[in-house]
Amino acid sequence: MKKKKTIGVGRFVFNIPVALILIIIAMMVLVPVVWMTLSAFKTEKEIISWPPTFIPKTFTLENFVDVQGRINIIRYIMNSVIYAGATTALAVIVNSMAGYAYAFYDFKGKTASFLMTLATMMVPFQVIMVPLFLVVYKMGMYDTYWGLIIPRVAVAGSIFMMRAAFTGIPKEMAEAARIDGLTEFGIFWKIMLPQVKPAVITLVILSVNGSWNDLLWPMIVTSSTEMRTLANGLALFIGQNTIEYGAAFAGALVSLLPMFILYMFGQKYFVAVSYTHLTLPTNSLV
Repeated sequence: MKKKKTIGVGRFVFNIPVALILIIIAMMVLVPVVWMTLSAFKTEKEIISWPPTFIPKTFTLENFVDVQGRINIIRYIMNSVIYAGATTALAVIVNSMAGYAYAFYDFKGKTASFLMTLATMMVPFQVIMVPLFLVVYKMGMYDTYWGLIIPRVAVAGSIFMMRAAFTGIPKEMAEAARIDGLTEFGIFWKIMLPQVKPAVITLVILSVNGSWNDLLWPMIVTSSTEMRTLANGLALFIGQNTIEYGAAFAGALVSLLPMFILYMFGQKYFVAVSYTHLTLPTNSLV
């Protein structure tokens, strides 16, 4: 009994500094976000006053009106919704079907093809940025929604994640469905895809978040004001105008809020996609 008590105390003593470090890191991340959120409702004079105030003395919505008056933020939000929504919808279909094919079908060159797909994860986007732009420009998709969406659909990491999720499903389920007369697409859509719902939700969240916050690619393949996304428009707004912190904070809050809500609704699925589903067994490439 004494030995168990000693081990328990030792773990408790060890966990105290670990907890303190985690709390400090969390505070370093959360405090600036909370301060930015509250500052979006402050007057410009209060934001730049000294000493600074954490909670607004008087709440105001003038900053949100001001940012709409300076840039067409409604149009930018609509562009971001189209970009993120269409990219995510196509990404779920393309990446899940590719992952399903790698998990359930045997075909010539399967191992080499999958390894080449994984190898692209080690290539930075900046390396392929210029070739991608030339392809988009030559195909007449420059400054269009398709030019934004199509190059961002297929992602090697998403294919790998979906393949790992499908690998955990017994192949006997597909064989039983074939005996019952389901088509190959029916097996995928009605039987297999619902089985990996946590992985699909995770893919949706990652794709929406990546597209919504994407700055570099929309800046490269769009030139007109009407095609700017929210992240792109806010960056140019801050760079081209004398900084008014209230309007900048209001625009940042508008950009942050949808991703926060999405994550709050989908966070439990990150836990459901366990580490064991994302590991690569030694015999899984055969």
